[in-house]
Amino acid sequence: MKLSELLSDIKIVHVTGSIDIDITGIAYDSRKVEKGNLFICITGFKIDGHKFIEDAIHRGAVAILLEKEIEVAVTTIQVENTRTAMPQFASKFYEAPTDKLRLIGLTGTNGKTTTSYLIKSILENSGKTAGLLGTISIKIGDKEIESSRTTPESVDLQRLFRDMVDMKVTHAVMEVSSHSLDLGRVDGCNFHTGIFTNLTQDHLDFHQTIEKYRDAKEKLFYMTTGVNIINIDDEHGRIIADHIKDLKTPMYTYAIDRTADFMAKDMSITASGVDFILSTPGYSIDIKVNIPGRFSVYNALAAAAAAFAQGIDKESIKSGLERIKGVPGRSEVVNVDMPYTVIVDYAHSPDSMKNILNAVREYAKGKIITVFGCGGDRDKTKRPIMGEICGKLSDYCVITSDNPRSEDPNEIIKEVEEGIKKTKYKYDSIESRREAIKRALVIAKKDDVILIIGKGHETYQVLRDRTIPFDDREVVLEILKEE
Repeated sequence: MKLSELLSDIKIVHVTGSIDIDITGIAYDSRKVEKGNLFICITGFKIDGHKFIEDAIHRGAVAILLEKEIEVAVTTIQVENTRTAMPQFASKFYEAPTDKLRLIGLTGTNGKTTTSYLIKSILENSGKTAGLLGTISIKIGDKEIESSRTTPESVDLQRLFRDMVDMKVTHAVMEVSSHSLDLGRVDGCNFHTGIFTNLTQDHLDFHQTIEKYRDAKEKLFYMTTGVNIINIDDEHGRIIADHIKDLKTPMYTYAIDRTADFMAKDMSITASGVDFILSTPGYSIDIKVNIPGRFSVYNALAAAAAAFAQGIDKESIKSGLERIKGVPGRSEVVNVDMPYTVIVDYAHSPDSMKNILNAVREYAKGKIITVFGCGGDRDKTKRPIMGEICGKLSDYCVITSDNPRSEDPNEIIKEVEEGIKKTKYKYDSIESRREAIKRALVIAKKDDVILIIGKGHETYQVLRDRTIPFDDREVVLEILKEE
């Protein structure tokens, strides 16, 4: 594609050099630049892409998109904000792929991943071809790519959507993080459906206040062209619903406790899953989801509403929901031949911790032993809150390390202990996550449930100076083999 084509409708400050040149690709990481690429200099929180211009040129970049006046040997395009311009360039280069897809975006603190899997299951059950982009993985047809973040950077995102279009995918289901909305990664995306799951304390290290966090999430619903779907049992959902009620985009609501367009009635929650009557604007139908917990009902309601908005029939919705047996790292039962149960879950916020503990409490016959820690370089204020929740809702806690990153794991543990000490419950503090899991396995008795939370599907642990392999599920099996 000619650079001149990419520059159409872009607000430019200054251009040096020829724009009548061919662009073979777009890169924002100089290490990934290939011959003929446009290199975009992003001013990040820690790294300034302008420092890598010469490296990008050395690797073959023929044009540079930048914010600063810098003289180099190739064409430069200066704009006010490269991060804002990047998604526009990416969408143009990949020929606006989301105009050719039915894109369904989910945002919220909890439930995005499981709901996205439920939606994908329904779509495929009804004969659609669906792509998936989220926390666990990226799926395009039979191809699966490991995901490094909830929402990829805009260039990567548009390339993935282009791949989907080329592979004749008709629908894409995507988790949309608050960071991606605030940083403009999803600008240039044409969302058909936007879904709000819930909002509780998380990411305040980035957003600073819960209001700013909600405002970031709300941006999605001004980007949709088909329908918005909002959980109005959630107080922030009700605020968002009120804010967007006058948009031309139609809105569906869902709830358990309030009157909504999509509701769950006559719920039954057991260790094997949830049963309820799904009430929609057009019909009611019995539903079973094979994931226990009240939160599974909310996830199913959101998925059913999204499918309804795509015109999918009720039987396909029912069988699509019922065919899902579980999602990696979400209330995942580890297959151990023991008289107790081991569950791994991704819960890493106060509300998600409360949800999984309450869900387990509904069917646990014995004690609940919880192993958890809090991540480093993230919102510190939630650490004592999670400690207190664990103390109140578990029978025994083992506080340990999660992904400490640049922080001292023992200092993180101390901050968690501030909350758990308020409950007067017994607990252990063991910095080694492996030893903490081993402690839980040693003290567990018949009918107990060991709940290992925080990392879920992750297969690594991020330490100060390195990242090491660590999969909670595999560690459990390894320890049991040793005994």
